Amino acid sequence: MSRYWSDIVSTLRPYVAGEQPRIPGLVKLNTNENPYGPSPKALEAIGQAADDRLRLYPDPAATELREAIAARFGLTAEEVFVGNGSDEVLAHTFQALLKHDLPLLYPDVTYSFYPTYSLLYGIEAVEIPVDDKFQIRLADYDRPCGAIIIPNPNAPTGIGLPLAGIEALLAAHPDAVVVVDEAYVDFGGESAVPLISAHPNLLVIQTLSKSRSFAGLRVGFALGHRDLIEALVRVKDSFNSYPLDCLAQLAATAAIKDDAWFDACRGKIIATRESLVRELQALDFEVLPSQANFVFARHQSQPGAALQAALRERHVLVRQFAKPRISDFLRISIGTDEECTRLISALKEILPA
Repeated sequence: MSRYWSDIVSTLRPYVAGEQPRIPGLVKLNTNENPYGPSPKALEAIGQAADDRLRLYPDPAATELREAIAARFGLTAEEVFVGNGSDEVLAHTFQALLKHDLPLLYPDVTYSFYPTYSLLYGIEAVEIPVDDKFQIRLADYDRPCGAIIIPNPNAPTGIGLPLAGIEALLAAHPDAVVVVDEAYVDFGGESAVPLISAHPNLLVIQTLSKSRSFAGLRVGFALGHRDLIEALVRVKDSFNSYPLDCLAQLAATAAIKDDAWFDACRGKIIATRESLVRELQALDFEVLPSQANFVFARHQSQPGAALQAALRERHVLVRQFAKPRISDFLRISIGTDEECTRLISALKEILPA
């Protein structure tokens, strides 16, 4: 701790990202990255744009990208906000829309950036416990609140909510902003985007990091009523007018338009996920029902931390959270079929016969 710090710095509990080691032959299933490369059309767009034009500032409004996203979802460009990854979009959302006199509500087992942002921006938050099956009970959110944020599917569990449940939540809280964080929705979840026109309090956040294979490019976006989008733009333009560089805007636009690549890639991931679930269950794992590009699983007799360490010794990385209720679970990203086979082989070496 330094005497030069602002008071808030010493109170922060920063988000801890999954490790990114440089180990030859590593099977990296710890950060929910897509095992397949981005759309070839997106890579081509980057190559064509890597020239003298990089001396110019990018379009601060990312107009072409917002128009492409709007066209995909049947919205207008004024109902789309883009940022430097969905984490930045979430940060602006917390600051612009989620701080009110009444508390913010979110699940107790969820994306761990939510409590980090709440603390950073001085937002009173109440964690609503998930049930014994790690499912979000929307009836538990029937209480006075200033705003609600829920991932759908949830992270790190991968469990999704039906669209009818989200619609009921919106109807029950017409005076509160409801944010649905859909980072993993493309792998089997139901998107809340069709509800935007009827619910001016709904903001949907998505990312290109997972289903579009652009974790390294950093592009996220929010969809909602133009009044909500205006709030995000006002915060963004008070922080950084140029969050998305030229290459990111062009590549993301091409990726959004490449439906054939998108459908083929996510189809392979879903098929591998279902196969991996069966193999884990055969090894005596409990696997929560997943609609994401990862599974959340715990062994019936082996501690999660010990399994993670033993896998790491065999150059297989998975994520374990040293948190109440979930410390024995492993979050396993869906890799290629070959990578998942190596995971299962390593587990067979580790687990007692």
